[in-house]
Amino acid sequence: MTQSIDTMLARLLGPRGFTTDADTVTPWLTDWRGRYHGAARAMLSPADTSELAETVRLCAAHQIALVPQGGNTGMAAGATPDSKGDAMLLSLRRLDTIDTSRIADGFVECGAGVILERLHTVLADQGARFPLSLGAKGSATIGGLVATNAGGTQVLRHGNMRALVAGIEAVMADGTVLDERAPLKKDNRGYALRDLIVGSEGTLAIVSRVVLRTSPAIIDRATAWVGVASADAAYRLLRALDGQREQLEQFEIIPDLALESVLGHVAGTRAPLAGRHAWHVIVELVRERPDQREPREQLENALAKSIEAGLVENAAIASSGREEAEFWRIRESISETERAHGPALQHDVSVPVADMPRFIAETSARVEDQFPGTTALAFGHLGDGNVHFHVRAPEDAVAERWHDECGEAISDMVYDMVDSFAGSISAEHGIGRAKLRDLSRHASPARLASLTAIKRALDPHNILNPGALIPAEGSNT
Repeated sequence: MTQSIDTMLARLLGPRGFTTDADTVTPWLTDWRGRYHGAARAMLSPADTSELAETVRLCAAHQIALVPQGGNTGMAAGATPDSKGDAMLLSLRRLDTIDTSRIADGFVECGAGVILERLHTVLADQGARFPLSLGAKGSATIGGLVATNAGGTQVLRHGNMRALVAGIEAVMADGTVLDERAPLKKDNRGYALRDLIVGSEGTLAIVSRVVLRTSPAIIDRATAWVGVASADAAYRLLRALDGQREQLEQFEIIPDLALESVLGHVAGTRAPLAGRHAWHVIVELVRERPDQREPREQLENALAKSIEAGLVENAAIASSGREEAEFWRIRESISETERAHGPALQHDVSVPVADMPRFIAETSARVEDQFPGTTALAFGHLGDGNVHFHVRAPEDAVAERWHDECGEAISDMVYDMVDSFAGSISAEHGIGRAKLRDLSRHASPARLASLTAIKRALDPHNILNPGALIPAEGSNT
């Protein structure tokens, strides 16, 4: 049977779609962070929805598990197979068509394998944009972004991926195709299957195509780098910009420690402001319609008032697109710089926006007090209540040993604090395989039971991405 299923898949997909070549497959068997390493009996790369559906049908009939993968840029190892080598790695990168025929209505249809940066380029040529961006835009695929309900820096104004998906086509666990691509504003035919599949990490269905909401191209923008004394001051600046909320596109916080790390590791970067500031904020206002107010004037006025009120210590508004790009290069380099800096634990958490300054201060103090030599570092999307809370190991720590001895205890402490603020242990990265233990420990019994019941109903034989997102029953360690 093993030989027959491989033969059938090879015949179906052809040499471009079926391979067991180690040089081709191996690079895709390690997660982006380099902590999880898997094995696969073959890598499957269907060319269209029909091939994908038949692939799933054949694997389901032979009880062969499938691990779907896009650009392999996920932060929770959700696209990495286990080490048994029984599963097929299902690459969706060949599903890369883009249809802009409905761009005038504010929609674009694209395959799961479309690279985010390519979509940005195609839409820019049509006078439109897709308002989701992140550091991995040159590798991340639309299917992966949908599967993980990705966020990024523009959630404040546009919402996360679930808010941007207007329609979806997906292959279910038995190989049937669910076509829900019609971008209907009103649809009360029962459960919102589209919303259920978005964020399901490939455990309920395999996304093949989506219809995405687009936004008008930006006419002009104003981007400022702002120095403040505390995270609380950053939050109060956010509130001071409430009058500009319709045009407030991005609001990111960066601690000085992260800035210094980027400046020390990334060639060509420089400090946007003279002097030192405990915290930095990137603020961006945009104008998409001629009737909207001019962004630069609004931002200048708001920052002048904030400086006069003692809320802002210093600020610089980018004078060119190049300077704007320099600001964002610093922000987008933080995660990569932290990887180069040394051993660290990363936590992607959310709490109510108003509570974020207190969460950062109290959690940082608690971790650094209980684990001497560690350094807490929080950065990210203050505007939507999501920060990346990193904990650096002591300078002399050996990575694997430190992770083994302190990793779980530190993460438990961080997530206990998240729970105390009624937050989430995964704001935008998902659960994958990396956070199964954490979900088991911190999700309510009702949530865990519901997740398990839904998985059983839609994938009763556990064919789709087994071992991701859904903790094993009874697991709490």
